[in-house]
Amino acid sequence: MSVSVSDQLIAVLPRLRRFARGLTGNASQADDLVQAACERALTRAHQFEEGTRFDSWMFRIAQTIWIDQLRSRNTRKEVVEDEAMHLGSDEAVRRVEARLALQEVRAALAQIPAEQRVALMLVTVDGMSYKQAAEIAEVPVGTIMSRLARARVALQAKLAVGGHARRSTNDAEAE
Repeated sequence: MSVSVSDQLIAVLPRLRRFARGLTGNASQADDLVQAACERALTRAHQFEEGTRFDSWMFRIAQTIWIDQLRSRNTRKEVVEDEAMHLGSDEAVRRVEARLALQEVRAALAQIPAEQRVALMLVTVDGMSYKQAAEIAEVPVGTIMSRLARARVALQAKLAVGGHARRSTNDAEAE
């Protein structure tokens, strides 16, 4: 008995949304990307090959749409606005700090090259194997490993710089 495309789509939605959020760095854009990917999958369900991984197919669709959107923006030289972070006044201090740290990670993630970001999201966030990530990105496994290593180093360096700048500001305020 074969599972319908719509049932498989529903099952992969949380992972697809997490992947899209990592690519776009923005909840609204991630939702738009997931919607576009779902629409494309439903209109092209006949192209899905039985026996292959549905999640890989969906991640590849989302990645392709995202790359097309980036190219389109670069061609038109659009400026994408960052979503303003909303902090509730009732939040506990550690929740505020966690949100600030998450915002810092998202900002650093947005600064690394797209190919590295894709590898990082697939392997580190979604928990895919190197082989699965390589299939989605349509590159050799060694390329995924290299991109992932460079992404981790770049992300760590950007976070260290951001953390250093924040500590310097806090130190200056304390004086």
